[in-house]
Amino acid sequence: MFGFKQDEAATVVQFIAEQVRRDISFGVLPPDSRLKIEDLRQRYGGSAHSLREALTLLANEGIVEASTQRGFRVASASQADLEDVTRLRAEIECLGLKWSMKHGAVRWEGELIAARHAIDRADNLVMGDIDALALDWDEANREFHAVLVSRCNSPRLIEFQSRLFFESRRFRFAVLKERGIVPEELITMRNRLVDAVLARNDQKAIEALEKLILEPFGNL
Repeated sequence: MFGFKQDEAATVVQFIAEQVRRDISFGVLPPDSRLKIEDLRQRYGGSAHSLREALTLLANEGIVEASTQRGFRVASASQADLEDVTRLRAEIECLGLKWSMKHGAVRWEGELIAARHAIDRADNLVMGDIDALALDWDEANREFHAVLVSRCNSPRLIEFQSRLFFESRRFRFAVLKERGIVPEELITMRNRLVDAVLARNDQKAIEALEKLILEPFGNL
């Protein structure tokens, strides 16, 4: 009985976190805005405790900032933030990919090919209805990049890569909304990346991944 209540409470926290995460990603909750518990209760429902748990979860992802004196607020999203998170993400993912290429076998290659197919398809679909399909597109994107580092044998690197991916989501959505995403170019870059991985060419794979992460944001 008590286990059921705990599971139910965890589900509520996850649901609220997903709603807040979505609104932060789409700019409904702007950067640096304060997240007042009572205001959030009116918007999302749930208890004050559930909301604090959800915001703490998002703080661990880096998209919410928590302060003992000031409470919670949406993390900033300046040009400096974009450069910092994107450059660091490129470094971490390239390292994770290098390690994965040492340990990943045929099954990993199959997972990578399948993930590439899913994000290529999402690229082509999202431009038809950005508002409705942006989250599906980004989830396919997340899965592809998660597979790249999944055989690195470093749980800490995988966790950090995931956090940086979520931190950079707002910037990807901004580019997407401005129609700065060119599906054909992304598909070409991914093909070069996957081909280099399958050929076990570390240098070309790392160069291709770095370009894939950095190029949508221009010269950083």
